[in-house]
Amino acid sequence: MNNIRISTLSNGLRVVTRDMPGLHSAAIGIWVNAGCRDERADQNGIAHFLEHMAFKGTPTRTPLQIAEAIENVGGYINAYTSRDVTSYYVRVLSGDVGMALDVISDIVLNPIFDAREIEVERGVILQEIGQSLDTPDDVIFDWLQEAAYPDQPMGRTILGPAERVSSFSREDLAGFTAEHYGPERMIVAAAGAVDHDAILAQVQATFSHLVARPRTAREPARWQGAETRRVKKLEQAHFALAFEGPGYLDPDFYAAQIWTSALGGGMSSRLFQKLREEKGLCYSIFAQSGFHDDTGMVTIYAGTSGDQVADLANLTVDEIRRSAEDMTEAEIARARAQLKAGLLMGLESPTGQAERMARSLAIWGRVADPAEVAARIDAVTIRDVRDHAARLIQNARPALALYGPVKSAPTRDRLAERLAA
Repeated sequence: MNNIRISTLSNGLRVVTRDMPGLHSAAIGIWVNAGCRDERADQNGIAHFLEHMAFKGTPTRTPLQIAEAIENVGGYINAYTSRDVTSYYVRVLSGDVGMALDVISDIVLNPIFDAREIEVERGVILQEIGQSLDTPDDVIFDWLQEAAYPDQPMGRTILGPAERVSSFSREDLAGFTAEHYGPERMIVAAAGAVDHDAILAQVQATFSHLVARPRTAREPARWQGAETRRVKKLEQAHFALAFEGPGYLDPDFYAAQIWTSALGGGMSSRLFQKLREEKGLCYSIFAQSGFHDDTGMVTIYAGTSGDQVADLANLTVDEIRRSAEDMTEAEIARARAQLKAGLLMGLESPTGQAERMARSLAIWGRVADPAEVAARIDAVTIRDVRDHAARLIQNARPALALYGPVKSAPTRDRLAERLAA
């Protein structure tokens, strides 16, 4: 892709930028390859806690000054934690890029972990956990993840359990930072109205003192598949079914995305048309793919009534089974178009562009040209998609999460038997 430049500091930190002519704004972020997968069981939730604490003060900035520095110029600052990464990012006008990079560098490198602020933020995170537990179509995905990958980092929640969050100390936060926030795990990415040389010079001045350290190996993900069923008096029965999919590096990566999109990626998808439009069994139903280096997950979610959850579950499995036999070229062409459109639309956003470059660099060690990605999507054939579905069915050890009035829902084993029939 034109205008992409990549540099690597002597300590391993990478800088990737893309100048996007015609824009007056820029997105700048620091992506740290450390998330909840890097936590021990007694640390679960600490990566997310650390992300919060980055905004709670440095030796030279109070929490208010951090926010005001960006918002006084009309900018936006935020962060997120996933299972694989923690990201800190800003969006500002072109004249404020240097200031914005200084702010996010400061909060990543120099959090003071003030004792009073730790207690304040602990309360905020406990409220966040409580809110998640009170949101059925949110918490069910945590339960599904745990059912798919029980008793391992990949299966734990990003927020962590309340009892762990309640016990984290300043020493715990500083220890996780010291272990995982090394330069070899950091990528500074910027897109929009940016100058690579200026950003590189600032990054060198700010980060070159960091010393690379041996990286602790992640525990490989082990898909097992199980069931969690929590019966509760709710208005809706929440149904979430998952199968192990390919990882980012798997040859099936693009076929999996196309199949998932055709199965449940929009209003024209099989699941939406069959279960909502034809049968009227639900208001919302969708399928989505999630990917990691060593594994992936295809998730299907729907909300329905307690007396219809069995029909919905069985028909969902029937559509999955049929997809290996009769998915059409028209469905695949539509899914290809959706994926390519999503790719190209994302490239028009500086934030999306920076995120894509950082993710690509972390996974593949390079930033693939969009034309190359589009060509790989176009190269997927109907046979590739059907074969992918057939392998998924043949190897199926589904994970199932149910919540609400779900007594009548079939078990995971019954759905697996129906899938294989």
